[in-house]
Amino acid sequence: MTVLDPRLADVNKPTAEARGLPNAHYTDPDKFIEERDALFGAGWAGLAVASDVPEIGDAVPITFLDIPLLLIRGRDNVVRVFQNICRHRGMILVSEPRRIEGAIRCPYHSWCYSTQGQLVATPHVGGPGFNSHKDMDRATLGLIEVRSHVWRDVVWINLSGDAPAFEDAMRDVIARWADFEKPLFHGGDDSRFTLTVDSNWKLAVENYCESYHLPWVHPGLNSYSRLEDHYNIEIEGVTSGQGTLVYRQLQSDTGAVFPDYADLDPKWDAGAEYLSIYPNVLLGVHRDHAFAIILRPNGPNQTEEFIHIYYATPDTDISLRQKNAEQWKVVFEEDIFVVEGMQRGRRAPGFDGGRFSPAMDGPTHCFHKWAAGRITRHQSQA
Repeated sequence: MTVLDPRLADVNKPTAEARGLPNAHYTDPDKFIEERDALFGAGWAGLAVASDVPEIGDAVPITFLDIPLLLIRGRDNVVRVFQNICRHRGMILVSEPRRIEGAIRCPYHSWCYSTQGQLVATPHVGGPGFNSHKDMDRATLGLIEVRSHVWRDVVWINLSGDAPAFEDAMRDVIARWADFEKPLFHGGDDSRFTLTVDSNWKLAVENYCESYHLPWVHPGLNSYSRLEDHYNIEIEGVTSGQGTLVYRQLQSDTGAVFPDYADLDPKWDAGAEYLSIYPNVLLGVHRDHAFAIILRPNGPNQTEEFIHIYYATPDTDISLRQKNAEQWKVVFEEDIFVVEGMQRGRRAPGFDGGRFSPAMDGPTHCFHKWAAGRITRHQSQA
């Protein structure tokens, strides 16, 4: 039986008294495995974006928390996620991104699957020249599908299969951003980039959801979007983040800007919000563009950040789009030394999880409480 960690109780104290998660939750491989089930598996986690498979038949293999998965857009134009293994002997089916022109064929014994996951061919399974067998039911041997849902182009997955429906689990977030329930258009190759950070994934979440660090880490951004122009956002058990009251549209040399999303509330004229959707998706919305960041952990000490930028219309100025992507890349790269520095700090045995500013760290503490609650619940059920 798993022993409950008494230090997690300190996380749930009022913000002014609470401690953060213990060091082991950032460095210990065993804790990483525990969190795989407690924090990622039980709810809705971000895997990728639907724009990664834009055309019918597009397939992308993804190793997520050591689990081989396959993101694919089927012949019916539906994006699905399957375990990337053959039901025969567990062979990996797709080893690199590609277009599936016919069926997904296992390279081992040539069992074949449709892009919707059905087992459609089993050559010689009944002996040489016999492609069926009375004791084998193909209908029960399709690919193992992972429960998924697409919202804001993010492909969310529920590994356990028993989380509440996505619309119910994310009801408060969806309602908060109801103005932005409109088509999203990915900016293309110049609007996607990846950062690899030598840090636990949770530190990237914690850093993103607060504005406290802006004056020192993002001096350029802080020059017009100051600390006092921001506010905290906390929705217990789901998300936390920050908003700004002084968003300023990017302009080209001729004064051109991106088209706005239609029919927005006037509060978005100069407002923007940035939410960490637990566990691993970071979202931002503005009057004229949005972005999604998928955090994909590579063990306890490294995280890949997949950044995607979206617009209100399918056709936007290329040079302005590139300028926008470069501007955001600078901002996100400025955070790297911070999260990597905190990761190194978690090797200090005397660090007890740290403290929170009662005024500034509410969003970060909100995330810690969510994580501690999920971990405690998981430990109690083990």
